[in-house]
Amino acid sequence: MQATVSRYDDASKSGAVLTDTGVELPFSADELAGTPVRFLRVGQRVRVETSGSGHGIAITAVHFITLH
Repeated sequence: MQATVSRYDDASKSGAVLTDTGVELPFSADELAGTPVRFLRVGQRVRVETSGSGHGIAITAVHFITLH
């Protein structure tokens, strides 16, 4: 799913994204581990992988959007 970075703290590598459906989902440094993402900025578009649904939805990974 695609989203926009709404908060990001470079020191802790944590923040939140706002999905295209208007849901804000937090993430921690764990969700950036194993990805090429080292820095994000507020307003940046990203692709997120999630698990669960409804109130139990959680981000499992954050990726840069790439054009093919």
